Amino acid sequence: MFILKKLFQLRDHANVESEKPFLEHLEDLRQTITKMVLVLVVAMLACFSLQGRLMHILRLPVEKVGRLHAEGLIPEEDKVAKAVNVDQWDLAKKIERATPTLSPADLAALYSASGDADLPFHVRSVSLLRAALSLPEGSKREAFLNSIPGGPPGSYSASDVQKQIRALIESKASPEFDPKGGTMSALKPTESFMLSMKLAFFAGIVVSFPLLLYFLLQFILPGLHGHEKKILWPALAIGFGLFLFGVLFAYFLVLPKALLFFAEWGKDMGISNDWRIGEYISFATQFTLLFGASFELPVVVMVCVKLGLLGYETMKKTRRYAIVAIFVIAAVLTPTPDMMTQCLMAAPMVILYEACIWLAWWDEKKKAKLDEAEARERMERLLLDAEQHPDPYATEEGEDQGLPQVRAASHHEEIAGDHDEPPVEHDPDLLPPPPTQEEPRKE
Repeated sequence: MFILKKLFQLRDHANVESEKPFLEHLEDLRQTITKMVLVLVVAMLACFSLQGRLMHILRLPVEKVGRLHAEGLIPEEDKVAKAVNVDQWDLAKKIERATPTLSPADLAALYSASGDADLPFHVRSVSLLRAALSLPEGSKREAFLNSIPGGPPGSYSASDVQKQIRALIESKASPEFDPKGGTMSALKPTESFMLSMKLAFFAGIVVSFPLLLYFLLQFILPGLHGHEKKILWPALAIGFGLFLFGVLFAYFLVLPKALLFFAEWGKDMGISNDWRIGEYISFATQFTLLFGASFELPVVVMVCVKLGLLGYETMKKTRRYAIVAIFVIAAVLTPTPDMMTQCLMAAPMVILYEACIWLAWWDEKKKAKLDEAEARERMERLLLDAEQHPDPYATEEGEDQGLPQVRAASHHEEIAGDHDEPPVEHDPDLLPPPPTQEEPRKE
């Protein structure tokens, strides 16, 4: 109720010419919510038909993190006898699982079909790494590593194999193959369907955001004039651009870093990162949408400036408090506890707030110039009107016609009126009686 009251007060402040009662505000709010819900439902239905592509797009960051994590476990080229990448290592682990069931001839045909001459070396490295990790660290493992023989004549030496296995152990490479292939699991029968609905809902918000913002501003800022409505659409385009920029900024830069942070944290604690698909989709969508909403700060600030709630001087004086508030908000909104993610969210908001201060200064300067131009135009109009319709009492012809005497008489009357005193009553006993008219003599 408190939020509705403040919202209605903001609405009345934006349109002071017509203040509505509370029930009429509620009716307008009902119509606005109805339009927003209809637009969101249509966008959700459109996005629901593309759920496969949306799922692929949303899974790319976690696949990228998985690849980065796997690349971090591969030793550097200068530490191994034969260089290996993630794809070669995954293929070697797959083939190593299949070698016990293949004959030597079949295995030779498999190696020949792969087209990689170093594949037999990497397959043997997987088997030897698993055997070495089964032994405890110390003398027993060192004795096993020193006793590893080389390969077939003319292929690779024993020192090459020993160097390769030592480098793999040092980099903590895993010899185990993941049969899931990086896929995430759903633990409830209805989780997949509800996940599709949730994904369509968040995608619908992104797609229909311009119209949602338009309906919201139409409710908060009623009674717009023609020129204001023309400015509203470019403002909506800028707002949608900032929202989309925030979503893409989080998707390509911040989300992979956050996922990599959690993956490394779990690995250091000895926890397997078998994430649920539902939990990951909720985390990724909320993360990106919060970044998109945080990038709407210039739109909110400039609306407050246009309504007169904020000004350049106020924003300039409270800059330090605003920066602290932005970092606090970033710490609350980001679901990761690391400072890097918080700074990645707060730094653009601080830059955008500084841009808002300069925009407010430019807006006030523009208004001052407009007011000065209007005052100058009004003065010129008054002077032109005075030239076209001169005062008759200020002309020389009026003085020749005796108007100065009239003006002087009126001036004396004003002076006399300014010094009027109450009449003095005469005592009849002290003064002689007034003279009387003599009667005519009778002859």
